[in-house]
Amino acid sequence: MLGQDPDAAQELMHSWTAELSARAQAAAELSDRVATIAASATGADGAVRVTVAASGAVTDLRLDDRVQRIPGAELASIIMATIARAHVGLTEQVSIALHDTVGVDSETGRRHRLLRQAVPQHP
Repeated sequence: MLGQDPDAAQELMHSWTAELSARAQAAAELSDRVATIAASATGADGAVRVTVAASGAVTDLRLDDRVQRIPGAELASIIMATIARAHVGLTEQVSIALHDTVGVDSETGRRHRLLRQAVPQHP
């Protein structure tokens, strides 16, 4: 029993401390990586280009002159679909960062997987 073996108890405490430190370092690395992620997508054969930041906010929208020939409602639909594709790219990058840092089987990885299942993934 651990209470009867001070060396074993000390080794267990060192092991827990090292594991917690490694998890904290992986979480910090994940946070740093996710903060810098951005994703872009194009629509209408490149006439529409959208970039989203890690927060999901649109940070750039570029429309070339070809969009002037697209009716307003159709252009709005193209822009929204392009934003959705950029969000899918963002989600994929977060998945890679999770895999590389805290692991997909961590609590964070499991929550991300549940979120991906709950949110529709557009092509």
